[in-house]
Amino acid sequence: MFVQISFTSSINCLFSQTRCAHVCICCAMLSRHAIRFYSKGCAGLRTILKKELEGIKAAGTYKNERVIIGPQGVTVKVQGLDKPVINFCANNYLGLSSHPEVIKAGQEALKTHGAGLSSVRFICGTQDLHKELEQKIAKFHGMEDAILYAACFDANGGIFEQLASPDDVIISDELNHASIIDGIRLCKAKKLRYKHMDVNDLEEKLKENQDARQRVIVTDGVFSMDGDVAPLKEICDLADKYNAIVFMDECHASGFFGPTGRGTQEALGLSGRVDIINSTLGKALGGSMGGYTTGPKELIDLLRQRSRPYLFSNSLAPSIVGSSIKVFDLLMNDPSFIGSLNSNVQRFRTNMTNLGFKILGNDPTHPICPVLLGDARLASEMADALLKKGIYVIGFSYPVVPTGKARIRVQISAAHTQEQIDLAVDAFKEVGKKLGVI
Repeated sequence: MFVQISFTSSINCLFSQTRCAHVCICCAMLSRHAIRFYSKGCAGLRTILKKELEGIKAAGTYKNERVIIGPQGVTVKVQGLDKPVINFCANNYLGLSSHPEVIKAGQEALKTHGAGLSSVRFICGTQDLHKELEQKIAKFHGMEDAILYAACFDANGGIFEQLASPDDVIISDELNHASIIDGIRLCKAKKLRYKHMDVNDLEEKLKENQDARQRVIVTDGVFSMDGDVAPLKEICDLADKYNAIVFMDECHASGFFGPTGRGTQEALGLSGRVDIINSTLGKALGGSMGGYTTGPKELIDLLRQRSRPYLFSNSLAPSIVGSSIKVFDLLMNDPSFIGSLNSNVQRFRTNMTNLGFKILGNDPTHPICPVLLGDARLASEMADALLKKGIYVIGFSYPVVPTGKARIRVQISAAHTQEQIDLAVDAFKEVGKKLGVI
């Protein structure tokens, strides 16, 4: 065993009563300053982990967390910077994270329903607010019922084990979100991947598995790193042809994609054709936290009985639920936010493309606008340079995206002004020329 002693400041020695920066072990034990005992095995682990971290840093893929002081918004104060910067990397697509009515609703729920439930849902963790929100979610998506989770990662982690048995087959897009991949791994069904958005490959796999009890097609509605929209019509047509179920993750579509924000189905004129939707409250829908599954009542009932992330996680806090209820009320009564978002997206994409930047994504109306750069170090360097010019963006590289496909993922919000969009384009132009990108 060896000892690590850490202090944040000098302390009074318990024996000499003098101020000293380095004290004896007896002093440390008798006081309540941090002291850790590590086994030899843990010492070896630390060595292994340090080498792994050194490799990440050497590859230029180490991710530093910038600290924001104050609320989320289109402008934020970043620790260490003198002036606020314009935020172009949040999932705050409608600007509702700091909407005064959303904040007020959360505050009211905190007053009337408390800070938390200290319980899971089936014991004493279900309030009237939770049921109200679930009903609004189901109504918003045109589904029969809905169930809340602590996060959409949990929703994706908790559904497939209940949805599919060893007699079934799950056929999943190879670039689906990590939470979907992890969730599918947990179930006992046959697992197949089809090539990204390749409906021909999907059909081949459906043909080969006609003897399965159920065939479940799994796709993101919008793929978050590329901004690509799934070929949903073709997927649904194949589902009809081969008697399959369609599951779709709508985290980067719910609330803002489509004329009234109902998501990919509505955007593509396919409302009612997807069987099961998982999505999040942590992006456009207020930006707090929480996820959900919405679909057939029988499925939702079964998830309440058996879905492990639901059964063994605390209920969402009342303040989060109250804010989320207000978000759905705003969207169902006034979807005008979406028009402002579409205008901003068009302005950014058009001006950036005219400058010579390669903007990914197969739908020009979607607010995910990835600027492809290729090299991880270049993406990181460009993001740092843009921050100095007041534009807050992040470089994405492996393992978040494939090696050689590094990019800066710009995310547009309805709350951005046209002036802010133009400032971002001008900054990209200046930095892009300096770094040889354009």
